Amino acid sequence: MAKRAVVLLSGGLDSTTCLAMAKADGFEPVCLSIAYGQRHAVELERARKVAQVMGVRDVRVVTVDLRQVGGSALTDDIPVPKDRTEDAMSHDVPITYVPARNALFLSLALGLAEVVGATDLYIGVNAVDYSGYPDCRPEFIRSFEAMAQLATKAGVEGARFQVHAPLSGLTKAQIIQAGVKLGVDYGMTHSCYDPDPQGRACGRCDSCLLRAKGFQEAGVADPTTYMEGVR
Repeated sequence: MAKRAVVLLSGGLDSTTCLAMAKADGFEPVCLSIAYGQRHAVELERARKVAQVMGVRDVRVVTVDLRQVGGSALTDDIPVPKDRTEDAMSHDVPITYVPARNALFLSLALGLAEVVGATDLYIGVNAVDYSGYPDCRPEFIRSFEAMAQLATKAGVEGARFQVHAPLSGLTKAQIIQAGVKLGVDYGMTHSCYDPDPQGRACGRCDSCLLRAKGFQEAGVADPTTYMEGVR
């Protein structure tokens, strides 16, 4: 039996690529999705579809209502920024940052890893396209990895946890190219922060703009379904 790894799966482009990479690395993935009150909850439907198509047998969904914390355009009554330039995206932490989200997500993944006997965690963070999210930086990932040894029964007993962030250092175009080589169908994925009730992408938020630019630079047809009148 293949060694298990816990893969954080949002249903987005990055996490789906990350799942494909974990499988290519020879792991049997245990996928963890988080319902945290995000306005783009359609991504959870996509995560289930991705896991099914990619043959994942163990999929867990944890609910944590971060709307009670707020402070983000993804969990609070705050407008999602639209039509921003890349220069604007690269300055300051954007309002779409969810306070401590990746620290929380990795903590849940770490707990699940202990339960299923895994020491490898996969997360699809990358900090090349723009560096606004502090919890996407390699320094954070390495610090969490060190913490995992101290904060868990398995770590105290000698297990060595490894947090894999295989997309770190890659541009969006490089991520897409890598995923295409692994057979990823990006038509299943969702990246938009502010979709319409039908789950169609707005085409104007930071995530949509970076995704579209990635497909263009990768030379791959963009399979995203956009709202009427967009693109």
